[in-house]
Amino acid sequence: MNVLPRRSRLHLVSYLLLLSLIAPWAPAVAGVFSVTPVRLYMTPRDRAIAVTLTNEADTEVVLQADINTWSQKPDGSDELVLTEDLILAPPIIKLAPKARQVVRLALLKPADASRQLTYRMIIREVPEALPASGIQVPIALALSMPVFITPPTAKRQMNCNTGRADARTVSLQCSNTGTAYAQIREAAVMRGEQALARFEGGSYILPGASKTISLRSEKAVAAGPAQLVVTFDDGQSLTTSITLP
Repeated sequence: MNVLPRRSRLHLVSYLLLLSLIAPWAPAVAGVFSVTPVRLYMTPRDRAIAVTLTNEADTEVVLQADINTWSQKPDGSDELVLTEDLILAPPIIKLAPKARQVVRLALLKPADASRQLTYRMIIREVPEALPASGIQVPIALALSMPVFITPPTAKRQMNCNTGRADARTVSLQCSNTGTAYAQIREAAVMRGEQALARFEGGSYILPGASKTISLRSEKAVAAGPAQLVVTFDDGQSLTTSITLP
C-alpha cells in the first residue's frame, strides 16, 4: 500500500472541493465507499465524534484521511491547508467487502470560544500499484466533507445586494460578516407569487468572505419593485425589498 506525498495531496484540493460542492447536502457516496454523517459538527466541548465508513464494493478497499483548515479569500474562493488540529483515528482504514467501521475524529487543539473553526476532511481510496509497471494512479475516488467546530455564540451575519448582469440574469452578492458559516440553498427574486429569477445549489460563504451568485430566468426580467428571498441550509430565510433597474 502506498500513501500519496504531501505535494500530490495539495494538488488535489481544487478537484476534491468540486466533488463536495456539487451537492453538499446529498449522501456522501464515492462509488465504492460511503461516509456518514456527510457534514461533521462539533462544539468546543467535544473531544471526538464518531464517523462511519462503509465499503459498498465486493472487493477490499483502503481509505486514507487528511484534515485541512478551510478558509476563503474575500472573494469567496476556497483555500485548504493540511493541518494536525484534528486527526481521524486510524488515518488509514482497510475495509473488507461490504464491511463497516466506526472511526473517531478527534480535536487536538483548543477550540475558539468566539468564532467557528472550519475544516475539510478528505477521505479517498488509496489505489494499488499496477503490477505490470508499478505506475501509481494519483487518485481513485474521494470525498470532501466540511467539519465545523461551533461555539454557542457563533452566528452568521449576511448582507445581500442585487444587480443586473443581463436581461435574464440578476446578480446577487452576499457577504458574511458573522462568526459562523452560511450556506445558500436557494435564492429567488419574487414579484407576488411569481419567481422572476432563481438560484438553486449549495454555496458556502465562510466568515469574512463574499460571493456573487447568478439568479437566472428563461425570459427577460422586468424592472420594478420585487422581493429577494435567500434561503439557507437550516431552512431560515432572509427577505429584502429590492428594485430591479
